[in-house]
Amino acid sequence: MPYALDSQLLEALAEMRATGGGTRQPTARGDWKTLRERGDAGLAFAEAALPEVESVSRTDHFTTSHDGAEVLLRWYAPEGRDPSGSGPAAVYLHGGGMIAGSVALFDRWVAGYAAESGVPLLAVDYRRAPDHPHPTPVEDSHAGLAWLAENAEALGADPARIALMGDSAGGGLAAAAALLARDRGTPVAKQILIYPMLDDRTTEPDPALAPFVSFTYDENHTGWHALLGDAVGGPDVPGYAAPARAQDLTGLPPAYIEVGELDIFRDEDIEYAFRLAATGTSVELHVHPGCPHGFDRLAPHADVVRRSRADRLRVLTGF
Repeated sequence: MPYALDSQLLEALAEMRATGGGTRQPTARGDWKTLRERGDAGLAFAEAALPEVESVSRTDHFTTSHDGAEVLLRWYAPEGRDPSGSGPAAVYLHGGGMIAGSVALFDRWVAGYAAESGVPLLAVDYRRAPDHPHPTPVEDSHAGLAWLAENAEALGADPARIALMGDSAGGGLAAAAALLARDRGTPVAKQILIYPMLDDRTTEPDPALAPFVSFTYDENHTGWHALLGDAVGGPDVPGYAAPARAQDLTGLPPAYIEVGELDIFRDEDIEYAFRLAATGTSVELHVHPGCPHGFDRLAPHADVVRRSRADRLRVLTGF
């Protein structure tokens, strides 16, 4: 049977198109400026549609990255959380194809996770490519993780119960930061990878998926080229940049990975989960039928989105 979009997602998309939304022009390969402009605009629209979360306080901090630059960290603390300091916390890394997105554009999104789970999160405003290519984004991400590990007790969290969490490019950076943390001795208790961007070689269209993609193969190449330059797709890309390239996946924390079956990242995410499991690492993998990249932004009340949200909250609180 051929692929088909989830019926509730299809209905939501039809309603959006009927009111003049829901259509998105793909950007040409290599045009990172337009991709950033459209990506940030789309994220701003989605952010404005979310409710303000007044029950979660925000506090801005800064840490120093590998090159001496200061990186913004935003701490999201929900009301009524466990004051004993024994509860979990998570570092959140936003999506945006390596070139778009920011803490500000994901503010209500992250606050929603904190409010619904009762778990505090630290969002890292990592610097974006191509202005700041590899290794800056992953180094900024690890700097945020290291800062939280050092300050967890003062913030009322357990330093032994810190997760790395992210979506899309942020999911890829979470996986890369987990590799870096393993090799530097920074504790990580869980990886929560939401349709993560893991492999710079995913640039040739799959005809079966092409009609459904919301983040195209050309746009994926643009994002990876911004991060890696002309090394993209070549033999010398390190695992800290593209985690699918990592040769050694031993010693990593348990992972939760989810992806839609109509997402161009599907195969690389399944393969990464398989390789992690083959090392003896505990892996929970979900492949959601009928779902493209970013499906949870398309129709928040669709059944598949409710299920995936419940799973994320369960994992966020249960490690």
